[in-house]
Amino acid sequence: MNGRSIAIAGGGIAGLACAALMGRAGARVVVHDRMDAPAPVGSGLILQPVGLAVLDEIGVGDRLRALGAPIRRLFGRVQPSGRVVLDVRYRALGGGAGEGLAVHRGALFEALLHAARQAGVTFESACDVAGAADGRLLLRGGATTAKFDLVVDALGVRSALSHTLPLPPLPFGALWGNLDWPAGSAFDAMALEQRYEAARRMVGVLPIGSVRPGAPRQAAFFWSLRHADLAAWQEGGLEAWKADVMHLWPQTAPFLAQVTRREQLIFASYCHGTLRSPLKDGVVHIGDSWHSASPQLGQGANMALLDALALARAMERHADIATAMEAYARARLVHIRIYQLASWMFTPAYQSDSDAAAWLRDWVLAPVSKLWPAPKILAALVAGAIGSPLAAIDAIGDG
Repeated sequence: MNGRSIAIAGGGIAGLACAALMGRAGARVVVHDRMDAPAPVGSGLILQPVGLAVLDEIGVGDRLRALGAPIRRLFGRVQPSGRVVLDVRYRALGGGAGEGLAVHRGALFEALLHAARQAGVTFESACDVAGAADGRLLLRGGATTAKFDLVVDALGVRSALSHTLPLPPLPFGALWGNLDWPAGSAFDAMALEQRYEAARRMVGVLPIGSVRPGAPRQAAFFWSLRHADLAAWQEGGLEAWKADVMHLWPQTAPFLAQVTRREQLIFASYCHGTLRSPLKDGVVHIGDSWHSASPQLGQGANMALLDALALARAMERHADIATAMEAYARARLVHIRIYQLASWMFTPAYQSDSDAAAWLRDWVLAPVSKLWPAPKILAALVAGAIGSPLAAIDAIGDG
């Protein structure tokens, strides 16, 4: 990859991971982002074993393990019965397969930004990308960049380079906030815990460790919310909302006590869609620019990291860019199709107005999930391992 010039549009997780990997391989990489300075967006997330493998390749895995919170279990009850309807344990994988790692998005962002800078990546801020043509990025206002050997679209689900029309949002989004972990908390410090009212309401607590050394331990707190109800929530009082949360899960009181302003919670919306090909008009797409989904399986960041590694590996092993792009697409296609389908199938069971989907989750899927070999399959699904994505990436260039 020595001497290749790479333009990356977007300085999020996908863009920074790709920049770090390609910069280390000898490419001349320039990241273009519309923010005045690089900054993280969002709350906490779970790095699955496949995503951690990519971060180890970049050289930041141990740094994040020192900051994050190990996750060994995903657990949920439906209220008011208290019935357990979600109980996925990583140990079901067997063979010392490990665990997930929940991290503050800021911690992941800072680690990747540091790795990219160490790899010699250049950053161009305040660049609002509107298009691409002939190896150049077209910026709003009429300016264009220099010509590059490859343009990488890492702008996310609302990228101007991928979808011709904006993808419609899913009916439900979520309010997210990072809150301090309460002293003496009864919450499991190694589990993502959730409570549900049918599929219409959901509240969750995810321990995410610290954003940097010495900072307080925190949790990502989230509340499922319809798009149609967002305006009413913004106009209503916080106390009425807290009462709704407390009714569903009274033990969240120590977290709710920390929320004194609506601005502490950010509303995230989600879309579901996949481009037929990650290659379009001389641009290669990675992460949500190629495939976006709801967060039910917690795979978004991990899929982006796998895309970045696959693209960098393809560029290293194939001198011809067109051949490299085809190898990249082949290496990722099966895994992406599996997880996009799974996300589409699971979403109505956790975020929808469907009583039928909630009943199916509680009285069919939950009992079946306890029967062999379902626990191992579900653990593999959560761990991002179905479809053997790392093996597919390792095989790039074989034959």
